[in-house]
Amino acid sequence: MLRFCKIVGLVSISLSSLGAIAGDADFTLLNGTGYTIREVYLSPANGKNWGNDRLGEGELPNNKSRLIKFKDSANCEQDLQVVFDKDDTEVVWEGLDLCEINKLTLKYNRVTKTVSAIKE
Repeated sequence: MLRFCKIVGLVSISLSSLGAIAGDADFTLLNGTGYTIREVYLSPANGKNWGNDRLGEGELPNNKSRLIKFKDSANCEQDLQVVFDKDDTEVVWEGLDLCEINKLTLKYNRVTKTVSAIKE
């Protein structure tokens, strides 16, 4: 019986490790910009191809968050672009290591056009 418990424990640990690996670069995006975000894109750092909108349907209002799926752990360093709902302004945050970030709070000053982010 003890041997059976050890085997079950090892299998459980292995399966939980696989779950962590499968989505280890996913992160929570918190909109702290003061504006509603309509679209979110990722591109390898300094790349030109933004790919598909990561928000999909809907918007991300200010002070709300959304889980962003990111599976490309071979290219952890990414640029992130958002498009704001009100006036189609596009803003970019560069060089984010998504493999090290669990939660990313975006900040934006529209007057100075300054971007910043709080990484957790």
